[in-house]
Amino acid sequence: MTPRLPPGCVIAVIGAESTGKTELARAIAARLQARGTTATFVGEYLREWCDREARTPRPHEQAAIADEQTRRIAVAAAGGVAVADTTALMTAVYSELLFGDSSLYDAALAAQRRCTITLLTALDLPWVADGLQRDGPHVREPVDALVRAALTRGGVPYTVVHGSGPDRLANAWNAINSIAERAERTGAASRKGTESQAWNWPCEKCSDPDCEHRLFTDLLSGRKG
Repeated sequence: MTPRLPPGCVIAVIGAESTGKTELARAIAARLQARGTTATFVGEYLREWCDREARTPRPHEQAAIADEQTRRIAVAAAGGVAVADTTALMTAVYSELLFGDSSLYDAALAAQRRCTITLLTALDLPWVADGLQRDGPHVREPVDALVRAALTRGGVPYTVVHGSGPDRLANAWNAINSIAERAERTGAASRKGTESQAWNWPCEKCSDPDCEHRLFTDLLSGRKG
C-alpha cells in the first residue's frame, strides 16, 4: 500500500546518533519514489558542515546550522514530499546537551510542528563510529530523553520506530500508512463539519509492543505532578 501524502508533506526522521536515521530516511524516500510519489531526501546539513570545516560547530554556530536544515526541508517540501534525515530539533538538543544552551528550542519546535509525520528512531541498533559527528554510545540515552521531552513539551505527535534491516523500514512504512489513513478519514469528517485531527497519531498501532511513547509521556506527567 502507498500512503496518500499531499504535496508539502514532510516526513521527519529524528533520533540519537547511530540509530539508523539516514538509512531509514533514504529508504522511505526511495520507496515513495518507486511507487510514484514525488519525494526528495533531505540530508543532514550538519554532516556537510563538519566535512567542509573539518571540525564540529561552536556554540554560536549552532543556530545557523539549525536554520539551514529547516530551510532545506521547506525547499524540498515545496516540490512534493520531503523526507528529512534529522531536523533543527536535533541541533537544539545537542546545543542543550553540549553547551547548556536551550535558546534554539522555540524555533526548532515550531519547525517540527510543521512536519506532517515525525518518526523517532529507537536505540535498538548498535552504535557505530562515524567521524567528527559522533560523540560516543554514552550520549545516546541522554539525547533520546531530551528529544522525547522536547517533543512532549512542544505537543508534537511522534512514533517510535524499532527493528533492524528491513523490519525497521517495514515498521516505519506501517506507521506512515496508518497516519495517512487516519488523516484522510478525519479530513473527510472535517469537510462534513467535524473538527479535523489530521496527522495527529501519537500512539495508535506504534511499532513498540510496550508502547514506550505512552510510558515516557506518563513518566513526564508524573514528574510534573
